[in-house]
Amino acid sequence: MTDMKTAVLLLAHGTPNRLSEMTEYLAHVTAGRPMPTHIVEELQHRYAAIGLREDPLPEGPPLTRWTLRQGELLEDEVCTTVYVGMRNWHPFIADVVAQMKADGVAHARVLCLAPQNSRTSTGLYRRALEKALTETPSPAFTFDFIAGWAGEPLLAEAFAENLAPALAAARTTDATAPVLFTAHSVPCRTIMSATDLGAPRPDSGTWVSTESPGQPPADGIQNYGASTTPDPYPVECKQTAAAVAKLSGLSDKDWFFAFQSQGIAGAPWIGPTVEDTLTALAAAGHKAVVIQPIGFLCDHVEILYDIDVNFRDFAAPLGLTVFRAASLNDSPTLIRAIAHVLEGVA
Repeated sequence: MTDMKTAVLLLAHGTPNRLSEMTEYLAHVTAGRPMPTHIVEELQHRYAAIGLREDPLPEGPPLTRWTLRQGELLEDEVCTTVYVGMRNWHPFIADVVAQMKADGVAHARVLCLAPQNSRTSTGLYRRALEKALTETPSPAFTFDFIAGWAGEPLLAEAFAENLAPALAAARTTDATAPVLFTAHSVPCRTIMSATDLGAPRPDSGTWVSTESPGQPPADGIQNYGASTTPDPYPVECKQTAAAVAKLSGLSDKDWFFAFQSQGIAGAPWIGPTVEDTLTALAAAGHKAVVIQPIGFLCDHVEILYDIDVNFRDFAAPLGLTVFRAASLNDSPTLIRAIAHVLEGVA
């Protein structure tokens, strides 16, 4: 460290350590909006399917384990202290900010481990950071906040490295097996500017109302704040996918894009859905497909359950075998990508 103590702060979503923590965890995700019992139980089922139990896993749940590991590897790469804070579970952003203050940090470079910029991710993380700086004791430190880094070339390179073996395996089953890139869906309302909100909203995805029957909550499961400009998220997701496809030598007919993991509660979410896309690919005669989620940097429930269990089960009756590119997790190229992004604000 220099005399002016600088550090890096990585921000991520967070995930519960025990099944019994699901209700409390969801309260953080939804900013206090209660979730119906059947939704809590469904999410407990999904987390149990990927190994979560009442006794904490010795190595921690996948998202926590891999995110902390990414922080360790990045610290070795940039030779600067790296902190990791979670918005919805331990280690909470507020607790990490308090520790940074106690450690004498004067300035931080802050990066959200969701490469594509959105009010639903980076916007919420920044608000949580600013709130923590205000509410935790002792003087605040200054920070540079990296709102999005979807265009980082090394990020596309990292994804392309992991795509290659999965695509080779799929094409032993289907010589023309396509790639389906995915990113987490977001509520339709969150990608629209304030001036757009009077227009009819697209009917993408499905919802189960948690309020009045037939009336989805105005902002999905939580309020993402007012916006006067469209959210860049859908465009940035597809830009990342296009960059990976180019590096992988895929032509336009070789790859598709869909949004996954539409919410099981709240207003309509953007599509196309993975399920609709898999149905179309099977109808076109494909026998195999490679799914690569380019909006996620490590294993967690949206990959280990939604893709490895749910989408594979959905595709099987269609005669379609789902292969998946390995998550980036501790990819050296990913760590270099993050370091390169941080260099830009050094």
